[in-house]
Amino acid sequence: MVRGQIRGTLVGFLEFIRERGVMGLAIGFVLGGAVSRVTTSFSADIVNPLLAYFFGGTERLSDIVIGEIAVGRFLAAVLDFLVLALVVYLIFRVLKLDTLDKKKE
Repeated sequence: MVRGQIRGTLVGFLEFIRERGVMGLAIGFVLGGAVSRVTTSFSADIVNPLLAYFFGGTERLSDIVIGEIAVGRFLAAVLDFLVLALVVYLIFRVLKLDTLDKKKE
């Protein structure tokens, strides 16, 4: 009886994994971590030096303070986010990954 319940639970769990796309989600998390490291390196090693060359860098943004509010740090974070979002968008467009989720007619 207990063995049958364990077997039923195991079969249900395997069906859940197959039907709900849990493996795809897990793969997405792993690939997301890898993409995060690549885009962070791109931003830190390529984009920020270019910004430093042309505009003096983003380090000066952190010096912008209004009273106790560090406005410059927020602006630097927004700029880093925009660069990261642009890189991810371009990667998806170049690899044509944007068409994977579209329904086929």
